Amino acid sequence: MRSLSGKQLARVLERHGWRLLRTQGSHHVYGKEGSIVRLSVPVHGNQPIKSGLLNHLLKMAGLSQNDL
Repeated sequence: MRSLSGKQLARVLERHGWRLLRTQGSHHVYGKEGSIVRLSVPVHGNQPIKSGLLNHLLKMAGLSQNDL
């Protein structure tokens, strides 16, 4: 599994139609038109997101490892 930082995941989400709604501290909250799902992406510099959280965020966004 490929590891991503919060910044990298944010760019992937934006490429797939998600947009930044707000920032709360070091967490960026993303939403998508027509979806009630909100994704809270931790952006802590270039630290990688742990694999369990990354899998959960990708699943909630409707993306797979191939979409990275």
